[in-house]
Amino acid sequence: MRNLYAALNNTETLDNENDHIMVQIQLHGTKRQVTINAMIDSGATEDFIDKGFCSKYNIRTTQVKTTREVYLADGQPSAMGPITHIAKVPMDIGSHRELATFQVAKLPNHEVILGMPWLKQHSPRIDCGQGKITFESERCTTWCLKESPTVYAIPENEAREENLKVEFGATQSKKDQRIQVRLLDPQAKLPTRGSAKAAGHDLYANEEKTIPARGQEVVPTGISITPPRGTYRRIAPQSGMAVKHQIAVNAAVIDSDYTGEIRVVLANMSDQDYAIQKGDRIAQLITEKMVESDCYQVPKLGKTGRGQQGFGSTGTS
Repeated sequence: MRNLYAALNNTETLDNENDHIMVQIQLHGTKRQVTINAMIDSGATEDFIDKGFCSKYNIRTTQVKTTREVYLADGQPSAMGPITHIAKVPMDIGSHRELATFQVAKLPNHEVILGMPWLKQHSPRIDCGQGKITFESERCTTWCLKESPTVYAIPENEAREENLKVEFGATQSKKDQRIQVRLLDPQAKLPTRGSAKAAGHDLYANEEKTIPARGQEVVPTGISITPPRGTYRRIAPQSGMAVKHQIAVNAAVIDSDYTGEIRVVLANMSDQDYAIQKGDRIAQLITEKMVESDCYQVPKLGKTGRGQQGFGSTGTS
């Protein structure tokens, strides 16, 4: 590959596909792993990672002692800099694993650039015609490789498209966690959370009801809901009502494909009637993950230590 620049530069402007090659990598952030396509570029005299990408995927960065400016080949400062932080992150390329060190910069078109420091450190054999990258240096065969030393490059247009899908998927996954709520009555109240980390959303009565002593009543909420994909809804008791007035919840599971009005079955376990006013908090809506599984018949079940021992078999203390 031809080295176009001798100084730190914005490698996004390369227009000859022989100057760089795209390869799929996995980076292990502090909370999760992300798969992205990186550009291997001999024209970059440093290894770079995008600042926004680090923030989004919880890749830890460390402030450098001396801030470094980034210059283009003509000597002008680049919009990529200045460099104020570095990131050290475990990186996989196929079965090749290393602890990579990147300069954190503002990259307009790529998330990760592997430049001359990475190329010198690992000395991979790059066959642009075949789209193959082979790790065969003594360092790689001794320390970095787990299996095959060869990985395959990805066409740049395809690589950028995949990166956009990853970025869009990360944004979309956050949006998909939201609960869609339709107000069936203009006076109905949206579910609310009592605190930032509350497990459930409070549900509100949309009508006045009296729950008879030792009886139950169905209380409408005036809303319908679509939960996030892969979840169902469970209605749990409102703790204050349960402790102070012995009000429990029956029929608590709501299937994910039910789009009708949410109505809460409240059971009064006390000896006194309990009055519900319109707008009162009456229960909690909990969103839980579910596994969509089918049942099938088997001649017998596998053995366990407990076997068929049932109620009370494990003791009370």
